[in-house]
Amino acid sequence: MKKLSNYIILACLISLCSCKKIIDLYPESNPTTDTYYTTSDEVQTALIGCYSLLQKPMYYEWQLTELRSDNTKMGVPTSSSTTNRDLSDLDEFIPSPGHSAVYNYWLNTYNVIRNANTILKNLGVAYDPSAGTFTLNTITIKMSDSLRKQYAGEAMVLRANAYFNLVRLYGGVFLLYQPVTAEAAKQINRSSVADIYKLIVADLTAATTYCSALKFSQIPTATIGRVNAWVAKGLLAKVQLTLNNKTAAAALLQDIISNSGYSLQSTYANVFSISNEMNSEILFTVRYKAGNLGLGSSFGNDFAPLNSGTAVINGSGLGLNYPTNDIDTTMGGYTSGGTVIPLDPRKATCMSVYGVSKQLYVKKYLSPVVSINDGESDWPVLRYADILLMLAEAQGYSPSSIALINQVRTRAGLTALPATVNNTAAFEQALANERRLEFAFENQRWFDLVRYNTTMTTITAEQTIKNHFAKEFANHYSQYSPVVPLATLQSYVTHDKLLLPIPQHEIDTNSQLTIPQNPGY
Repeated sequence: MKKLSNYIILACLISLCSCKKIIDLYPESNPTTDTYYTTSDEVQTALIGCYSLLQKPMYYEWQLTELRSDNTKMGVPTSSSTTNRDLSDLDEFIPSPGHSAVYNYWLNTYNVIRNANTILKNLGVAYDPSAGTFTLNTITIKMSDSLRKQYAGEAMVLRANAYFNLVRLYGGVFLLYQPVTAEAAKQINRSSVADIYKLIVADLTAATTYCSALKFSQIPTATIGRVNAWVAKGLLAKVQLTLNNKTAAAALLQDIISNSGYSLQSTYANVFSISNEMNSEILFTVRYKAGNLGLGSSFGNDFAPLNSGTAVINGSGLGLNYPTNDIDTTMGGYTSGGTVIPLDPRKATCMSVYGVSKQLYVKKYLSPVVSINDGESDWPVLRYADILLMLAEAQGYSPSSIALINQVRTRAGLTALPATVNNTAAFEQALANERRLEFAFENQRWFDLVRYNTTMTTITAEQTIKNHFAKEFANHYSQYSPVVPLATLQSYVTHDKLLLPIPQHEIDTNSQLTIPQNPGY
């Protein structure tokens, strides 16, 4: 179990204090930032509050990523409940602009951006959107320049990560880089994808110099779990790779490998053990803390088998994020058509089966709970294995890239890639498969598939999902009522539908501007 670091203690205090009924001259509904930020401790408290907000969009993120990939599906195709129907709509690529998860993820991610913007304003950080640069203005808060930059860098990474997720899921969104009033916000329309990425790159580039660059072994206990320069470089590398700037990505990734002190854990299971959190492989994670503090994870109960009682986890499960038959087969342990499919040792950590019906379920975030929805397991966002495999992707087919993949495979208990991986097409398939299994159920697969449309020559997101529908049709999608023919189901997967709709709420509630909807919705 993790100790109560300053990170967790402050998050607990923020959660608890928000429930107090105190009559104040500055109620929470009114702007109070001019009266609150007077000391470095208050800035730190606000920053930790920004970290705690990461839990809310994460609750919905798997629905917009894993569920739309070939890793998972909606578990009960015969169900007509509103919750299951909403999940099915995402799974089948037919979400409406009014879809609740589409809006809730958007709203909670913008809450992270709002808080980061407020912190950055009070730290005197001003962004010039035309130049894509920052200036540091004079502030009255007494703190050292290094501490000011550290806090600013952390807020920049949290904002950049939020925008990176939004732009990949929705395309051009509202670019807010400073606090604005509700009325002023109505005058801001969607920005271009290029302008969103301009801010993301600027934020992360600045954070690489503002944040601490201590090696992993030197990180103070009190700051474990918080953003550092290596996190900024890792995320910036992923951004550059997404933009197909492979040379820039490779330089950042090589720097992390050579100088950060992060490393692979000895076993795959160690990475996710609740007694080994914030280990040498975890650069950035969304943290959870059990103990009825309001900071526990619900994913153990969300993903445990439906109607399993206490056999899998206390309080039973909802059976959400149901693994596909394809990923189950791909991870092995089967004989198919007389051919033995070797077991991938990572499977025991990622997933399992329950009951005589052998119901598949995601196991990765399942830890014992005393109270329902109060789990301990963190959700990784950036791991060292990701750094290695991104570098292989950035370099392309080469002996050194093969060696990087084999590092990850060896740690997993697998043999090296076969000699048949001797050309670009075979390399791309091997790399994509390795990433799929290494990061199974970590919300990486969808973003990877969309990125492959740009960075690879033989893999596309659209064809991968169409193939997924074909593989799962007989045992899953054909059970919907009414049945949607396979060809029709596959026709829903278009380039336009790789993006989600802009939430209808944003369009309907703006009386000042006409907000354009994404094509296809």
